[in-house]
Amino acid sequence: MGRLAAGARGAGVQVVHLTYLPLADGRSTSRRSPLMRATASTASWRSDDSALEVVPEIGVEPGDLVLPRHQGISPVHRTEVLTILRNMGMDELVVAGVSTNLAIPLTAAGAADEGFTVTIPTDASVGTPEKHHQSMLRHSLAFVARLATTDELLAEWRAG
Repeated sequence: MGRLAAGARGAGVQVVHLTYLPLADGRSTSRRSPLMRATASTASWRSDDSALEVVPEIGVEPGDLVLPRHQGISPVHRTEVLTILRNMGMDELVVAGVSTNLAIPLTAAGAADEGFTVTIPTDASVGTPEKHHQSMLRHSLAFVARLATTDELLAEWRAG
């Protein structure tokens, strides 16, 4: 993921980090789903909490966008993310990161539903267990996104 982000920056491709920051002592997020109940401790996170930082291997550089969501499991549902990206003139998105269990499929499907072309770098995304990750890529995500490797994307960006 770090090599993908660095390569995107070097090619002039906008890097956007989608993070999570609950509001109002966690009341911005429904606790109805098992996942959100299991992660209830995130309610105490504040904007300066180290848990919210993008990992150093990826980093946040000048020019990157950091767009926190304040509720839910999906990084794009009921957020301004896709509107902001569309207003910036984007129509193609590369969705990478954690995880192919939930966030990546929700983001990819949400973006595809809004008319974005989506690419998922297979080696810059992760899920658990690994067998499920591979199954999600092959049997689900391939239907809403193009699958490519980081090397393939970097070569495309270098070629212009």
